[in-house]
Amino acid sequence: MSLAIDAIPVPLAADESGTVRVAGTRVTLDTIVTAYQQGETPEIIADQYPTVQLADVYAVINYYLRHRKEVESYLVRRQEEAAAMRRKLDVRFPHEEFRQRLLARRTDGGK
Repeated sequence: MSLAIDAIPVPLAADESGTVRVAGTRVTLDTIVTAYQQGETPEIIADQYPTVQLADVYAVINYYLRHRKEVESYLVRRQEEAAAMRRKLDVRFPHEEFRQRLLARRTDGGK
């Protein structure tokens, strides 16, 4: 009896916006890697995201460990894009003004 050794493809896919997700799920590469970096075990990560199989969590972590530089660059780029989007939204929809209106309503008894 011989053991079949196959190369298993990494279960990652980029969507139309360039966001890398675990294939067939909405869970991002960012989510898995960040949880792993924060000390979560693959089992806990799989429990937190039931659409991702445990084997896929291990495969994504393996990919991250083997391509750390590229993944870290991708994560930094994603954080920069998110910060730029937050700045745009803050300009377009100033939240401080909205917050003040909500607080004023609260002090007016909800009127």
